[in-house]
Amino acid sequence: MDARKEDLSLQEAANLLLEECRTILPGIQALFGFQLIAIFSAEFDEKLSFGEQVLHLGAIGLVVLAVVLIMTPAAYHRQTGPTKVDSAFIRVTSRAVLVAMVALMCGLTVDFYIVAAVILLQTKWAIFLAALLFVFIVILWFMFPRMRARRMFIDN
Repeated sequence: MDARKEDLSLQEAANLLLEECRTILPGIQALFGFQLIAIFSAEFDEKLSFGEQVLHLGAIGLVVLAVVLIMTPAAYHRQTGPTKVDSAFIRVTSRAVLVAMVALMCGLTVDFYIVAAVILLQTKWAIFLAALLFVFIVILWFMFPRMRARRMFIDN
């Protein structure tokens, strides 16, 4: 079976990118909702130190940034040329999605640290587990795709 891929047309690439944004957005919005619910919990003040509450606020900010970046391609397309697609749109959209993934990765890691610290009652283990999660996400979201793309480029 031939594993070579053909280049997509600009329209096909744009449709794929926008579909990826539509797929990612509900998950990020659900996470944002859970982050907001935590603040209104009675245990929020009891179990989290002021520093951890500030970290949670930072994580919320990162997730909000991810939402904004994931929604940017639609706003950009609607205002710069809703009836056409050009390579600039593909570049802007691709960069917005990648930066959103970085913001989401950081927000997830920070909130994971906070949850681990509350459950384990040990900062060292919480930091270790959060760092492990961070590395795992970096590998799956960034390193693995780049290694795969490089291998496909070399094979062609």
